[in-house]
Amino acid sequence: MSGIPARVDAVWRIDGARVVATLAKITGDIGLAEDLAQEALVEALKQWPRDGVPDNPGGWLVAVAKRRAIDQWRRRERLDDRYRAMAATLEETTEDAWEPIDDDVLRLVFTACHPALSREGQVALTLRVVAGLGTAEIARMYFVPVATVQQRIVRAKKTIAAAHIPFASPDPAEWKERLEGVLSVVYLVFTEGYAATTGREWMRAELANEALRLGRMVAALLPREPEAHGLVALMELQAARFPARTRPDGTPVLLTEQDRTRWDRSQIVRGRAALARADELGRGRGPYALQAAIAECHAIAPSAEETDWDRIVVLYEALGRIAPNPVVELNRAAAVSMATGPANALRIADDLAARGALRGSHLLPSVRGELLARLGRTEEAVSELTTAPGLTANERERDVLLAKAARLRDA
Repeated sequence: MSGIPARVDAVWRIDGARVVATLAKITGDIGLAEDLAQEALVEALKQWPRDGVPDNPGGWLVAVAKRRAIDQWRRRERLDDRYRAMAATLEETTEDAWEPIDDDVLRLVFTACHPALSREGQVALTLRVVAGLGTAEIARMYFVPVATVQQRIVRAKKTIAAAHIPFASPDPAEWKERLEGVLSVVYLVFTEGYAATTGREWMRAELANEALRLGRMVAALLPREPEAHGLVALMELQAARFPARTRPDGTPVLLTEQDRTRWDRSQIVRGRAALARADELGRGRGPYALQAAIAECHAIAPSAEETDWDRIVVLYEALGRIAPNPVVELNRAAAVSMATGPANALRIADDLAARGALRGSHLLPSVRGELLARLGRTEEAVSELTTAPGLTANERERDVLLAKAARLRDA
């Protein structure tokens, strides 16, 4: 049967997080769960071409992985009581015990964000397991070497094993201390869905929608935490653009060119309501709420030209003060270019370049190229827009940048 590898890949992209989360719940070991899931994928590549794709591919993967787990435990020469009990439990049909977090994927996120792990380890492990991202993709998101990400994941798994951290819902009293890590992971999963770091697709809507689902659940669990609502607001407002972000053939449509009548108005309403809930708690806007406020400016503007760019610049300035980040500065530069012109914006971008910020990323040369083009410095603009494509692993992004450079050369 042709196309099986692609089908397996699609199943993993959609159901991978739930498969690993279910296996982690069964085995109590995140590392083992991931290994079992990978073994089940290998088995799918062998059996599905012969037997056909099952009606419930995700359930099939879980079933195969469970059988492998039982076999492994039984092959051990010395099975301890814990593993005997697990193997017996797997063969019985029992009702699930009540869990304060009644979702395996979200429970996996909370487990991986255990305070015993470093923040970097929490995020890297969860992006690997929940989002199914490879180490190269995670490395690009953080602008660090692949080896660094690999070390973080290995160290996190070893820490979980050494500390005997169970795959179980933390007590509600512990939710708040894990919240920052959980929100960070959900945000990064959404970001990867909104703008994929690698591959042929401009975005991964199924990944972004999963992040939004998890974010809504976190906000429901912790309704008095403004940043939980702020993150939901941000994701709702950004996801509202999805219908207009690509053409039927999958090619990207940039913000300034999007047909805003295609934006999801009901999602915009939900996003603005979530931002209002965050504000009603009266504790000031954090990084996610500020980004949501920026997204709101875009959502309510009739066009790119009529957007309140001055307000967006102020919001980016506030964001830069409470969450300093070179990407925030670069986004502020783009907003400044719309508010007061490209010359002021180029000074911000040049300062980032002088400091070596975002080295190895396509973001800085692509923005500098746009600004230089608007200033009539065509040769320099072409140079930047020719450099940028070689720094991105997303084919759609590369095509957009190459097309911009070509238009400038031909002008």
